Amino acid sequence: MNFQTTKSEITMTVQETSIPQEINREVLVQRARDMVPYLAEQAPRAQAERKVPEETVAKMHEAGFFRVLQPKRWGGYEMDPQVFFDIQMTLAEGCMSTAWIYGVIAVHNWQIALFDLKAQEDVWKDNTSVLIASSYMPVGKVTPVEGGFKFSGRWAFSSGCDHCDWVFLGGVVPPTADNPNPDYRTFLVPRSDFEVLDTWHTFGLQGTGSNDIVVEDAFVPDHRTHSSLDGFNGTNPGIDSHNIPLYKIPFGQLFPRAVSGSTIGATQGAINAYLKVASKRVGTNDGSKTAEDPYAQMAVARAQALVDQLKMKLYSNMDQLMSDAVEGKDTEMQTRIQYRYESAAVPEACLNEVLELQKMCGGRAIFTDSPLQRFVLDILAGRAHVANNPYKFGQNYGGVQLGLESTDTFL
Repeated sequence: MNFQTTKSEITMTVQETSIPQEINREVLVQRARDMVPYLAEQAPRAQAERKVPEETVAKMHEAGFFRVLQPKRWGGYEMDPQVFFDIQMTLAEGCMSTAWIYGVIAVHNWQIALFDLKAQEDVWKDNTSVLIASSYMPVGKVTPVEGGFKFSGRWAFSSGCDHCDWVFLGGVVPPTADNPNPDYRTFLVPRSDFEVLDTWHTFGLQGTGSNDIVVEDAFVPDHRTHSSLDGFNGTNPGIDSHNIPLYKIPFGQLFPRAVSGSTIGATQGAINAYLKVASKRVGTNDGSKTAEDPYAQMAVARAQALVDQLKMKLYSNMDQLMSDAVEGKDTEMQTRIQYRYESAAVPEACLNEVLELQKMCGGRAIFTDSPLQRFVLDILAGRAHVANNPYKFGQNYGGVQLGLESTDTFL
């Protein structure tokens, strides 16, 4: 794998990269593993520039990472979601910002398979490497017109949007006589119809470049919209969503994991950074060795056990979702509610353990050049995502077990 690609070579590299004759989970994860030192080296640059470097995105293209969940009809691999999450978690060991935008952007190559084939053609007919950003907040102003909708608004938190030529944006189609209920939809908008506003000034995940998106009175044809109700019921218009199990997984089960999975890998990165420092650290006041401190030992043990447990639970959940999809079954609603909570609970659990590592690392860990501090702040920033609020989804999960009705429609 060539990790010396320059910005001027990006277009050529992406366009000329052919699908390997033999591709599997081990090959892709090893490519991600090989990138970790490079990502760690580039992390300060991503922080300073407030976006992942173009060269890094080109390397992910070259490695085939964005094709993992992409339909085969568009040059993708249609692989098990576990491969996608393995790659994301591995990348996060070097740079959580890179893993975050990978998770968000690459999962869109899965989501667009739920759209009408015309929408897929609009995006990929000339270049199957084109990427899609998103911001699903339902703040768009939607006006039905002949053949589609007039669409305007401003959306925040569009991670990696600088690297994308299209964007998924949230909006609500107002009720009509034929459909008396509001219809939450995702609208697919091309680069020519949106503007990126440089607003991303944060204490963590600086490299995600999660800037604001502005659309002013754009026309969005009906085939470039996707109803959340279709995603919930499995009645998506995408032709592959009817016969390929991967695209039968409920959207509300896959996307939330794309914004929590990177914190698992970042926790492993924090452990690695901690071990590198703490294994050799000697206290300046009393000459004590951190490696012999029982509290430091327990902090490492708990953090590593958590990473292993979270990975096993993630794999188990994905196995069940894929098994249901293969068998043509709808995953039980109680299971969806449980999985939704388990995904949301990941970042806070990770944050608690990396904070213990931070406390056990002494005064040097508070300096801004500390890799451990970067992981702590990135995980804290990731916890702020609305999908990563364990209390909201935990209350729903607990309430349902107590006999109440579910209040969550994004399952």
